[in-house]
Parts: sequence; C-alpha cells; structure tokens
Amino acid sequence: MSEQMTSEAAPRRRSLLMLLPLVAFMALAAIFWFRLGNDDPSRIPSALIGHPAPQTALPALEGLSNNGTQVPGLDPAAFKGKVSIVNVWASWCVPCHEEAPLLTELAKDTRIQLVGINYKDTADNARRFLGRYGNPFASVGVDGNGRAAIEWGVYGVPETFIVGRDGKIAYKLVGPITPDNLESVVKAQIDRAVKAGS
Repeated sequence: MSEQMTSEAAPRRRSLLMLLPLVAFMALAAIFWFRLGNDDPSRIPSALIGHPAPQTALPALEGLSNNGTQVPGLDPAAFKGKVSIVNVWASWCVPCHEEAPLLTELAKDTRIQLVGINYKDTADNARRFLGRYGNPFASVGVDGNGRAAIEWGVYGVPETFIVGRDGKIAYKLVGPITPDNLESVVKAQIDRAVKAGS
C-alpha cells in the first residue's frame, strides 16, 4: 500500500516542479505589465529639474525668417529674466505634428517665450514643417548631431521643458503636449513658474 502511494506521489511532485517555472514567469510578467501599464511616461523625473538649463548655444535654422529677419538660434543667456518654454521637435516626429497647433496657441501667452530645439532634422524639412503649421518659436536652435539633446536629458522627441526666470529648469514633459495636458499640466506649470519669478 505504501509503495503504491509513493509511486503515485512521485509523478505529482514532478508535475508541480515542472509548473513552478511557469508560475514564476507569469508572476514576473504580471509585475512588469502592472508597472508598464500604470506608469505615465510623461512623469519620468529629470535630474535637471532645479538645475540651470544647459549652457549650450545652438545655431539658427538656416533660412527661417520672421518678417524678413532671420529667426535667431538658441542662446542660453536669453533664459535669464524670462519664463521660457523649450520644445524639442523634429519634422519626422509624428507626435510633433499633432502638438504643433497647441504650441501656436501657447505662443500667444505674452508671459513666456517659446524656444525650439530642432533635433536631428534637415533644414529644408524643418522649414517646411514650420511653414505648414506656422512658427510659434521666438528662436530655433539646430541640434543636428543630438549632442544638445543629451545635455538636456532628452529621451525622445517631442519633449518640453519649462525654464524659470532664474534660468533653472522647473518642469519637464516627456511626450507631446496634448489637449488633455495643455490646460491641466503645461499651463499650470507655466503659471507656477511665472508666480515663482514674481
């Protein structure tokens, strides 16, 4: 009798041991899914928040003019004394096309200056992009090799930074400006930066 019970228990133990890796894998998969599914990628913290904006000057986008005057490139000295919105964009970036009209709306706010960093783009394509949607930027710096984006801690385009009057980064939005986050997040952070500098 005991021999029969021992011989029946052995296959059951083997079956349980074979299921153990599957159960462990499913538990890990559930943890990863939960973490990825519930985290908002726009909330990735930036090590640069509270630190001075990178002091990287960038050349102007060749041939981009406003009323016959060349639109200047990125000059870090221009951040001092003004609340600046720095938008990293490219003509090949699909979400950049979607956020372009919202940037035009944002540029109407006289309390801020909107600055563009054109990331790894060609001058012709960048000018066509701004010709199609309108140029909301007071200045556009060209980051042809992506070095400035690294200094800004950019994960991918588009990304938007709010730089306070003190020249320090106050906020970072990873991903596009959308109708949902324009009012609830971006404008709220602009208001906060404007009040902080008053």
